[in-house]
Amino acid sequence: MPRRVVVTGIGMISSIGKNIDETLESLKNLKSGIGPISILNTNYKGLIPAGEIHLTNDQLSELAGQKIPQIVTRTTLLGLIAAREAYRSAGIEPGADTGVKTGVVSATTVGGMDQTEKYYLDFLQNDQYLPYVFTHDCCDNTEHISENLGIRDYMTTISTACSSSVNAIMFGARLIKHGIVDRIIAGGTDALSKFTVNGFSTLKILDDKPCRPFNKDRNGLNLGEGAGFIVLEAEELALKDNRRIFCELTGYANANDAYHQTASSPEGLGPYLAMKQALEMSGINPDQIDYINAHGTGTDNNDLTEGIAIERIFAPSIPAVSSTKGYTGHTLGAAGAIEAIFSILAIHKGILFPNLNFTEKMDELSFEPLTKLTTGVNVRNALSNSFGFGGNDSSLIFSKY
Repeated sequence: MPRRVVVTGIGMISSIGKNIDETLESLKNLKSGIGPISILNTNYKGLIPAGEIHLTNDQLSELAGQKIPQIVTRTTLLGLIAAREAYRSAGIEPGADTGVKTGVVSATTVGGMDQTEKYYLDFLQNDQYLPYVFTHDCCDNTEHISENLGIRDYMTTISTACSSSVNAIMFGARLIKHGIVDRIIAGGTDALSKFTVNGFSTLKILDDKPCRPFNKDRNGLNLGEGAGFIVLEAEELALKDNRRIFCELTGYANANDAYHQTASSPEGLGPYLAMKQALEMSGINPDQIDYINAHGTGTDNNDLTEGIAIERIFAPSIPAVSSTKGYTGHTLGAAGAIEAIFSILAIHKGILFPNLNFTEKMDELSFEPLTKLTTGVNVRNALSNSFGFGGNDSSLIFSKY
């Protein structure tokens, strides 16, 4: 019989909080972290809003609780903070020898570009810049997290655009189910960089106002930065160690409609297949889903195609749907893990989080997103979507344990 996989730890940092407690307070108080850019040195300061964490790298290093060399990237610092909180949330002290086969699966899109872009113009003429450029690779954060937490049994990195950290969670669950490890810390981390801001500006999908997912007059996304990690364990291990269990990961799937480099197919085939196959794996019916944390970026294409796919599966009884990117911005490779944690909190706390900035329903869709914070809800199953460039679409289903 396949092993059941449960969530025993959660940790995150974003523009709405340095940890889970701060994040939950911001969510409850409808406090958005989207605002003027102040840390990133970009020409877009004052022109576009973002979900920026208003802490310098030195302050992030202090928050990580240790002295970290200057060459460590912002992406790595964010990942360390979230991963350490997740580990402690599971009752495990970083660096402790637990005697359990444990692995790390971390995800990112831009890696250490925030450091590399400072030096790329002249690094060939100055050898002292080389260590900074070597931190650009996407595996850098994974190596630091693994070393910091004392994990040596398994380590890998995933980069599949904005679905990266959902795929990290999915892959981690598969490692547990197949007995390769018994415990995984999985998630993702991404810092804002000039490369990212310039790239999305070139695509002409950045909104100069706070994003409005699923709104009739939506005009693009706001970028954000952050990190989210969860601890997954085989059920029998969690019970043996008497760990708190937040919920169970019952379903997951990845699909690809291979339609366009940056857009979903008009009929939302990739999102539809990801949700459908995740439901099939979980063994639950669509009417048993109580909450959908949508990818919901605020762009014309994403919200329409995701909405079409949701209607195809769930109509006429569509569950509560919201995009939480109005809180954090789109944190790219970290988005899937951060929003998975929001889904876990929805189950654990009985709270549904609203779709900020919504005012007018899209003509093409029959449903509206949730607009009010809803408490005291029995959330049996929550579906979390993350869709990436190239049509790499993934869905997770978390269930009350």
